[in-house]
Amino acid sequence: MVLSEEPAASTAEEEVEDDALSSGAALEAFSESAETRALLSSLPAVHGERAAREVAEERFRVIMDKYQEQPHLLDPHLEWMMNSLLDLVQDETSLPALVHLAFKFLYIITKVRGYKVFLRLFPHEVADVQPVLDMFTGQNPKDHETWETRYMLLLWLSVTCLIPFDFSRLDGNLPTQPGETRIPIMDRILQIAESYLVVSDKARDAAAVLVSKFIIRPDVKQRKMASFLDWSLCTLAHSSFQTIEGVIAMDGMLQALAQIFKHGKREDCLPYANTVLQCLDGCRLPESNQTLLRKLGVKLVQRLGLTFLKPKVATWRYQRGCRSLAANLQLCALGKSEQKLQSDSLTSDGDEDYDVPEGVECVIEQLLVGLKDKDTVVRWSAAKGIGRMAGRLPRELADDVVGSVLDCFSFQETDKAWHGGCLALAELGRRGLLLPSRLSEVVTVILKALTYDEKRGACSVGANVRDAACYVCWAFARAYEPQELTPFVTAISSALVIAAIFDRNVNCRRAASAAFQENVGRQGTFPHGIDILTTADYFAVGNISNCFLVISVFIAGFQEYTKPMIDHLVSMKINHWDGAIRELSAKALHNLTPQVPEYIAAHVFPTLLLMTLSPDLHTRHGAILSCAEVTYALYKLASQSNRPVTDYLDENAVQSLKEIHQQLCDRHLYRGLGGELMRQAVCVLIENLSLSRMPFKGDTVIDGWQWLINDTLRSLHLVSSHSRQQIKEAAVSALAALCSEYYMEEPGEAGFTSERELIPEYLAELQCPEEMTRCGFSSALGALPGFLLRGHLQQVLAGLRTVTCTSPKDVSFAEARRDSLKAISRICQTVGVKAEGPPDEVMCKENISEVYTALLDCMNDYTTDSRGDVGAWVREAAMTSLMDLTLLLARTEPMLIEAHICERVMCCVAQQASEKIDRFRAHAARVFLTLLHFDSPPIPHVPHRRELESLFPRSDVASVNWNAPSQAFPLITQLLGLPTYRYHVLLGLAVSVGGLTESTVRHSTQSLFEYMKGIQKDAQALVSFSGTLLKVFEDNLLNDRVSVSLLKMLDQLLANGCFDIFTAEENHPFCVKLLTLCKEEIRKSKDIQKLRSSIAVLCGMVQFNGDVRKKVLLQLFLLLGHPFPVIRKTTASQVYEMVLTYSDLVDTDVLDEVMSVLSDTAWDAELPVVRGQRNHLCDLLGVPRPQLVPKPAPGS
Repeated sequence: MVLSEEPAASTAEEEVEDDALSSGAALEAFSESAETRALLSSLPAVHGERAAREVAEERFRVIMDKYQEQPHLLDPHLEWMMNSLLDLVQDETSLPALVHLAFKFLYIITKVRGYKVFLRLFPHEVADVQPVLDMFTGQNPKDHETWETRYMLLLWLSVTCLIPFDFSRLDGNLPTQPGETRIPIMDRILQIAESYLVVSDKARDAAAVLVSKFIIRPDVKQRKMASFLDWSLCTLAHSSFQTIEGVIAMDGMLQALAQIFKHGKREDCLPYANTVLQCLDGCRLPESNQTLLRKLGVKLVQRLGLTFLKPKVATWRYQRGCRSLAANLQLCALGKSEQKLQSDSLTSDGDEDYDVPEGVECVIEQLLVGLKDKDTVVRWSAAKGIGRMAGRLPRELADDVVGSVLDCFSFQETDKAWHGGCLALAELGRRGLLLPSRLSEVVTVILKALTYDEKRGACSVGANVRDAACYVCWAFARAYEPQELTPFVTAISSALVIAAIFDRNVNCRRAASAAFQENVGRQGTFPHGIDILTTADYFAVGNISNCFLVISVFIAGFQEYTKPMIDHLVSMKINHWDGAIRELSAKALHNLTPQVPEYIAAHVFPTLLLMTLSPDLHTRHGAILSCAEVTYALYKLASQSNRPVTDYLDENAVQSLKEIHQQLCDRHLYRGLGGELMRQAVCVLIENLSLSRMPFKGDTVIDGWQWLINDTLRSLHLVSSHSRQQIKEAAVSALAALCSEYYMEEPGEAGFTSERELIPEYLAELQCPEEMTRCGFSSALGALPGFLLRGHLQQVLAGLRTVTCTSPKDVSFAEARRDSLKAISRICQTVGVKAEGPPDEVMCKENISEVYTALLDCMNDYTTDSRGDVGAWVREAAMTSLMDLTLLLARTEPMLIEAHICERVMCCVAQQASEKIDRFRAHAARVFLTLLHFDSPPIPHVPHRRELESLFPRSDVASVNWNAPSQAFPLITQLLGLPTYRYHVLLGLAVSVGGLTESTVRHSTQSLFEYMKGIQKDAQALVSFSGTLLKVFEDNLLNDRVSVSLLKMLDQLLANGCFDIFTAEENHPFCVKLLTLCKEEIRKSKDIQKLRSSIAVLCGMVQFNGDVRKKVLLQLFLLLGHPFPVIRKTTASQVYEMVLTYSDLVDTDVLDEVMSVLSDTAWDAELPVVRGQRNHLCDLLGVPRPQLVPKPAPGS
């Protein structure tokens, strides 16, 4: 299974699914072998040209990086790749640049496959030693462009060091010049290694590898090992981790020492181990802020410790008899398991007289400190060191180490110590060093670690601890026989299930799921393991809502897990710092209540009620939400057998629920920062208690609840913006439930007091100067039940219609208009429709037209402010409301849908479906198609229904992505062929074609041109289209939202010859009218964008013949004398292009002079100079010179 890929959503097309899966780590072979050969053979040709060299290098990187996750696929090809590159290196005719390039390619391969695999492929004959050493002479350690060369040379040298001959035998063949001192090869290699251990690049790592291979040679260790260790320890002692140079030097020394103590023989290294350990203590590496130094320090310490101890396998370690998963499952199926000696009764290793060296205690102490390091890599290295060391210690000492590790799990320790402790326990368990006698202590701390969560300010730490605890459980499943873990199965299985479904962190949930799966497979003792695994697998636990609300219900069906899950939610999750987790936990408790209602009512509910009084805000919030959800769940359970909820809840519980609001009010907990959470929680409580039909009718608590709802809606503007919507929705839902349950005196009749006070109060609040207050009370009116609205419908609708109107003082109140539209729609659904009914009780022919008018008027709301096109929210709500209302009428009273209303609805929606914002265009398209295809019964009076159904067949449009301009515009532009829709679609298209978004502009323009191409030979259609276009322009004169975009669209149409048919007729009415409108649009305008767009349109209009051409030129020459220099320059530039494009515009005898004036004049110069040149152009083209109009004298 490919863990990095989501499962395919559908298996309808197997090929698509296979492609999706193959994109993961599922490569089968090195498929680019031929291309790689060609690349490597081309290096001599491309190395001299920088661009070609970089292309080849980048392509090679791309090929190699593809195999990062499966580098073993390269193994069959490594040898020929290396040989072809080393041939270039060893060729004496190769230029230095080519040699560096070859080494760079070698490094890229090494980076993917790893240097250890690559090392053994280097040539390592005796004859290779001298050439490799000679290559170092030309290297500059400070050249940052060629570090790959030095890195690969050091690796190559580290292999050649392994030749089985004494280096002194090679020195006799060294040629010497007279007077030159001959340096032995051994010294040369040591000098190279020492010099590169202190460089700042990657070569430092290779130098450490070289040292580890070189120093441990028999001939070298006798002569050089002591001096090298002395040099490295001196360097280490004199370096400081406070400076960059010191950090680099210490890094190199630590790497070299760690490699030597890893690869060297114990008897060779042991004499120096104490000295190195003392020097390391003096460096005080734990105080360094360099993670790498601390990690190397821990690595070196553990290798010193392993040097102190004899290499042996502890005979006392726990050994699991059956490691095969298949065999283990077979044993479980047969109901048998091997009987083995309890590891507690095993004798000790017989080395009781073995003296543990003094340094070992110091090493273990440092490793235990490393377990608490602030960086994970250091803790991980220390944990592995603890495991390795414990494997060589006597049983009693190893048990002391386990005890020290368990000390990490104190609540005085930080999360870092808990994490390190978990890693160490996993290592010990994996190696069989954690004996079953310790399991009871270990399991106790691991269960705590699985729920470890420490709050830090606005968040928490502990995800890494929980993840590591899952790793421990995974390791234990593999390490122990089932009978060893049997006493702990119940606790571990419940804890892992809880972590897998209720942990906030997705990685922890997946880790817990994997650990549970391992235990089910290896142990075979987890209750209902297979059933749970198939539901809570790696992919399923990825979605946290699915975990809390769906998977939890399934698992709770197994009684072993039900109560632990509920107890965990109550103790750990409803007081969680994350509000989303608290809300999910409350809903999860609601879903789990039917499993054990008596336990919930008797034990959980009293605990929750006590928690509602907690001084901690989060605990209080979660407890109130949980009380609400559990009460409603108990009510639903009781109602199934026609019992009241009080059968589950005793009198004290009911009284406590009633008092929650008053207690919060008395303690002033609705105020301040926590007030938002409390208001939202109590509104949810009110809603659920009302739905649960609690016996509070006529009680004073109802007035308290009503006050809270009203006060919350009234003070929404004081609530933080991110939680405002949630609080408003909670209050409105609470109001609806409260009114339905407690304000109905007789069935269908409202109580006198509530009816008289509530609606007038809410209508008065609609005039509040605060937008959020209007939003809240508009939504509240929309949520009122029908019996309250009866007799007040006209009054309520009039009040809401007033909110939808735009006035100068509330023009930016888009959210209020949106919510009032939604309220109108909701009220219509609530009261229903009756054609001849009373207008104060139902929707009828007397009031339906007013509602339609209000909704349609909002379709033209294009308000913008600092947030952008906020009117889009209003238009979206208007479209939804129009659809809901029209469908309601179609189902009940279709005769109330008048033809002109239906036509206006469809046209307005079509306009929105052709506009520029993807989301709202898609919503409009869905509304349009819903109205068109509704067939129970069909909506009457839809214009051009037959043509629309052929343009938008139901089967085809279902698969269209209306958010994508490439799919939407080709369909929408087809409406231009229908006269009823043409005006509105053109109005929407103008905004899209002249917009700013590249994809929208491109696809809308292409679709428009496709339509225009189709009507080029139909003069009547073109005249009709152009008339509609001018009508759109005329209706939107000086409306910058449309006119600027429309000018851009006209420029595109003129430039692409869409109106060529009109150019044959002199003074065509289209051109004359267009010129008039353009002049009116730009008169006295100071909008640079609009003026530039108009210049382009005017230049396109010179293609029309007759007197209109002279008038167009006059307008352009007026713009050549415009007060704005940028407009003069733009006009001159476009007129120059225009003269080149339309050759019949200027007589050939003056053409050169006209072009010269246009190109040579500094049009951003002083106006008098510019106007002189402009007038000269007028004379050359036979256009009357523009005359300056004198300004009227003051007072005239």
